[in-house]
Amino acid sequence: MDTVDTAATAELLLPRSRMANERLHALIPGGAHTYAKGDDQYPENLAPVISHGRGAHVWDIDGNRYVEYGSGLRSVSLGHAHPRVTEAARRELDRGSNFVRPSIVEVEAAERFLATVPTAEMVKFAKNGSDATTAAVRLARAATGRPRVAICADHPFFSVDDWFIGTTPMSAGIPAAANELTVAFPYGDLAATEELLTRYQDEVACLILEPATHTEPPPGYLEGLRELADRHGCVLVFDEMITGFRWSEAGAQGLYGVVPDLSTFGKALGNGFAVAALAGRRELMELGGLRHSGDRVFLLSTTHGAETHSLAAAMAVLTTYVEEGVTARLHALGERLAAGVRDAAAHMGVGDHVLIRGRASNLVFATLDENRQPSQPYRTLFLRRLLAGGVLAPSFVVSSALDDADIDHTVEVVAQACAVYRKALESGDPTPWMAGRPVKPVFRRLA
Repeated sequence: MDTVDTAATAELLLPRSRMANERLHALIPGGAHTYAKGDDQYPENLAPVISHGRGAHVWDIDGNRYVEYGSGLRSVSLGHAHPRVTEAARRELDRGSNFVRPSIVEVEAAERFLATVPTAEMVKFAKNGSDATTAAVRLARAATGRPRVAICADHPFFSVDDWFIGTTPMSAGIPAAANELTVAFPYGDLAATEELLTRYQDEVACLILEPATHTEPPPGYLEGLRELADRHGCVLVFDEMITGFRWSEAGAQGLYGVVPDLSTFGKALGNGFAVAALAGRRELMELGGLRHSGDRVFLLSTTHGAETHSLAAAMAVLTTYVEEGVTARLHALGERLAAGVRDAAAHMGVGDHVLIRGRASNLVFATLDENRQPSQPYRTLFLRRLLAGGVLAPSFVVSSALDDADIDHTVEVVAQACAVYRKALESGDPTPWMAGRPVKPVFRRLA
């Protein structure tokens, strides 16, 4: 089967998408509901507006079909409209989605989650990751009586709430006093983290980090963090929004064997349906419950947090991962893709400039300039050529719906993009191949 139906190979024209983007900006601040989906993240006039998706493919409203990577910001790991997931959600839609009391689906989903992630003892569901991570921070502060939060400085995002966004270049509207309570530690450096905890002795409520991202944790690092947290009396929180299920069915904590006090999950948990989770040790989680005599913690209380069809979707996702070995498939697909892209880049003479990084199930790419420094102009050139070849890839994060033909096509398009990349490097200027302004980083002070 032909994998791509794009209208052109040398240039892609998106007149309907361009008009739709204008409509989006007129009505929605930023033109999207997630900054990472903004049209500023794509080459000028080449930001497709999606009509629909199935499996590993999406179609834009101009009629072009793409092989898609990083689907739903890494959330759609089984592919779009996965039949097992959509059928589970569909069954609940006819039974009602939200009630004045808990539904039986809530306890069934909790049981299924805790059977899959056995390192946790209790779980509470929400609709987005920010609510879950902020609840973890609040719970840590309540449990320890301490005000400060220590975040990993090398991880790009934890929450939309003040305690994190205040530390980014997009801190407008956040009081300076809120920023003062968040401190940062570097990933992989236990000595620097201990120095931080000693400097703010008895002030740090929690250490929060992604247990792994684009690099594997150094030997003994997560174990060392566990020991530091115990010794300094703070709560260890793993943000498993990305690592959850992609690293193993039980998350990074299941793979590496280091148990945090609290952990947060989302993205892959719903395969596109809105569901996130805060999980952890019973003695901590119960502080947000009713079966204790201490001060109550307003942990998570969301009108739509227990929507039945989203929880049914999550149960179907968990079952599919376990029964079909999805994590292993993601790794196999990612390894095939990474090898192909690296070979294509090397063959075209740009192997030191187009780099593939990360665990096979969570690949990203870096675009470097003549001085081997990260470059937004070269990223623009590269994305433009991928789009022209029918590959929508802000990253190379795979879904299990990809097949060998999709990977082969992607590698072929990457090779074509690398040929243009080499010409730009040889000229010392990517501008002629950008056809407009460069793509922009999400976190920046000015629009």
